[in-house]
Amino acid sequence: MSPPATLRVSSPEDVDLELGVAEQWTVQSAKTDDRLIINIHEKLSETSHDLGVDPGLIKDGVEADLQRLLADQIETLGTGYSLIRREYFTAIGPVDILARDGDGATVAIELKRRGDIDGVEQLTRYLELLNRDPLLAPVRGIFAAQQIKPQAKVLANDRGIDCVTLDYDAMRGVDDSESRLF
Repeated sequence: MSPPATLRVSSPEDVDLELGVAEQWTVQSAKTDDRLIINIHEKLSETSHDLGVDPGLIKDGVEADLQRLLADQIETLGTGYSLIRREYFTAIGPVDILARDGDGATVAIELKRRGDIDGVEQLTRYLELLNRDPLLAPVRGIFAAQQIKPQAKVLANDRGIDCVTLDYDAMRGVDDSESRLF
């Protein structure tokens, strides 16, 4: 069940008691009316361990992290690249990064952790819109991700969009890709 959800432990109804149910757990979704009822017939063991204070989960390598790193290291895309803006707003949504290449041409960059066809379609829509602006046109696209699916590469290349695979660890400075064998 998708979070958030609550767990309620209760005594079973008389009908369930006759079937040997000792305890009933009800997991209830906070967003919908979905619920899961678990009948416990026997507890063989119950153990608890104090794990200390919950540090909370921090997801590493999300799209926002890639965007920040690439904006700071825009030259990763090539010599002479310069950042125009992160989250360049358009009527159909924000372009992750808008930049200029070494020749001064405008480049729209769409970032994904895992690049698939949907990301290429999204960038295609942005390019169609941006190329209508005489101050930006011509605008070319770069589809950048940690991993890009083969089908997405084929579609991007067919539409004249460059694909760039980003090495997140190398960009963070925690991995030296030069000293690796593979």
